[in-house]
Amino acid sequence: MDIKLAGIDPNMIANNLTTSRPIHPGEMIKDEIEYRGISQKDLAAEVGIPASVLNAVLNGKRAVTTEYALLLEAALGIEADIWLRQQAEYNKQVVKSDPSFMERINRIRKVAAFL
Repeated sequence: MDIKLAGIDPNMIANNLTTSRPIHPGEMIKDEIEYRGISQKDLAAEVGIPASVLNAVLNGKRAVTTEYALLLEAALGIEADIWLRQQAEYNKQVVKSDPSFMERINRIRKVAAFL
């Protein structure tokens, strides 16, 4: 049965729910290093990046790149893929929260429906 026909809002299905505020992976990394008692300065020195760059990542001002994810994997033992997937999901949520972009998407979908 089609969800729309059943009167169910597709946005209320668990797999379609998104958080009200996208969570940057840097926030989770920050929590992890705080839990371990590692200072940002020490971690930055360990992985060989400026402390200001690490701070920007941890505060969501800079993306977790593949390079940073691999450096963090080496230092913390947490797979780089986890951070990269979280960054991709964060990026997607940020873009989807832009009404003008979503309007573009909806216009494209309407055109594509006729193809």
